[in-house]
Amino acid sequence: MVREDLRNIAIIAHVDHGKTTLVDQMLKQAGTFRENQVVEERVMDSGDLERERGITILAKNTSIHYNGVKINIVDTPGHADFSGEVERSLKMVSGVLLLVDAAEGPMPQTRFVTQKALELGLRLIIVVNKIDRPDARVNEVIDEVLELLMDLNATDDQLESPFVFCSGREGTSSLDASETGSDLVPLFDTILEHFPPLELDDTSPLQLLVSSIDYNDYVGRIGIGRIERGVARQAADVVVCNYNHGEVNVKGKLVNLYEIEGLERVPCESARAGDIVCFSGLEGINIGDTVCSPDCVEAVPFVKISEPTVEMIFSVNDSPFAGKEGKFVTTRHLRERLYRELLRDVSLRVEDTDSTDAFRVSGRGEMHLSILIETMRREGYEFQVSAPKVLYKEIGGERYEPVERLIVDVPETMTGPVFQSMGTRKGELVHMSAMGSRMRLEFLVPARGLFGYKSEFLTDTKGEGVMSSVFYEYQPYKGEIQRRLAGSLVAFETGEAVTYGLFNAQGRGALFIGAGTQVYEGMVIGVAPKEGDINVNVCKQKHLTNTRSSSSDEALRLITPKKLSLEEALEFIGDDELVEITPQNVRIRKRILDNELRAKARAKAKAGM
Repeated sequence: MVREDLRNIAIIAHVDHGKTTLVDQMLKQAGTFRENQVVEERVMDSGDLERERGITILAKNTSIHYNGVKINIVDTPGHADFSGEVERSLKMVSGVLLLVDAAEGPMPQTRFVTQKALELGLRLIIVVNKIDRPDARVNEVIDEVLELLMDLNATDDQLESPFVFCSGREGTSSLDASETGSDLVPLFDTILEHFPPLELDDTSPLQLLVSSIDYNDYVGRIGIGRIERGVARQAADVVVCNYNHGEVNVKGKLVNLYEIEGLERVPCESARAGDIVCFSGLEGINIGDTVCSPDCVEAVPFVKISEPTVEMIFSVNDSPFAGKEGKFVTTRHLRERLYRELLRDVSLRVEDTDSTDAFRVSGRGEMHLSILIETMRREGYEFQVSAPKVLYKEIGGERYEPVERLIVDVPETMTGPVFQSMGTRKGELVHMSAMGSRMRLEFLVPARGLFGYKSEFLTDTKGEGVMSSVFYEYQPYKGEIQRRLAGSLVAFETGEAVTYGLFNAQGRGALFIGAGTQVYEGMVIGVAPKEGDINVNVCKQKHLTNTRSSSSDEALRLITPKKLSLEEALEFIGDDELVEITPQNVRIRKRILDNELRAKARAKAKAGM
């Protein structure tokens, strides 16, 4: 059977190249919304964090109808830390729109997602987006894309992929780089012409590969995937199996079945091979499972997701302020929440540790884990996390570490500080090219060398630099990298920070807190200019005398403190520190809170060296 009425496509690109904005316009011009309907920008980014940060975290499914054809669209993340979402989403489609910014050209994540698409043998349509940018360089970008395809060993058919030139914000497309066009009709027509109708078998027993999982309090887990063959029917008996885990063999029933129409899930009685559907009723369903007819249980091969490269220890909060601000504070709460995240996130790993109060959580990068931390914080969880560490591998008796491909775009006058930073972080320059008045530098740098680099990079380039990285490969260990040159200002006692104490402390370094902040012994309240921690008493009051009154404190001027965000706190902490996470606060603390015990532990460590 040939499904002339169906196309399944994914949109892949580097972060911020305009995928979600283009999908907005595709939905509008295909008539998904009423003419008078008020629609938010980037409607596919439904999560609060996605809207705040302007990035896509979870892959989303939608569909449009054009000339009698239903086009299922998967909008995928562009950030490297969420590339597990991209990998599994590509199993649902037969073609991809490869979006490339008309000014930036192919970036690290462009290479990564393109390589995954080529490995799966998917057909491409190359969409050069943002052609209305004043710094657009369309012809050079076309050459760069073709060079990338050749570098990734694309087939002749993939090298001859059509180019479409778009402005996602304006909703225009054209097949000619010199024209802007007036709508997205050229793009829609190219999708129908270049992506052939699916040849599928709807007479054989059911086979449905689960590529995504959602959760609903009323119906439990919801599986999302493409029907590989046969027909899925509501209330049908099925068997769940898994290609990578042969022991999985569970009987169940498809209680509810839904098709995706626009942004809605519409109940349906049945769906045929090629359709992307959602279903509920199978309580233990997981990503990578295959739902089959009981008559023919055959698992579909599922893409091997790349391994995590960074880990943190999540543990129960045991600070003096523990339990005061959070709703979920116990080991049981923390454990259940972390293992529940595994149901949605295929790139995440959670393991128990020797301690019953701590769990080892591994992911694709700092942002990957920080998004999980921020999500849990907003849900009311209270816990603490360690500094991020890279995951090493033992290969042939030698220690290997993950290396990232880092690309930075900076003004020509600001390359010096970047080279200096990369030198101390064991970065190796592999490519350098001029782009107008800016330079594009490409480095291979150990993943641990990038911890804490983002804020330093923005300072060095005065906010004008752009950096992005993606996992490259494991390479032999590069040697020691000093993570932090500065020490910490540590609170000496528990109480409330007052102006007089803070005024004395700010002469020792830069503060993270202001007057009125509750502190405890061992809490980090600032950064010292040199190595080594400094204990400060920010709760110290000025003694009253016959000639001085407490009102004279008003003359003391405090420098505005630097309030650290969650990402900045994770970048800042050292190995002997933790970040305390609560729904209301993000605090940095020492592992050992008592000042005397901490000094003894330091002395013991030095003696052991």
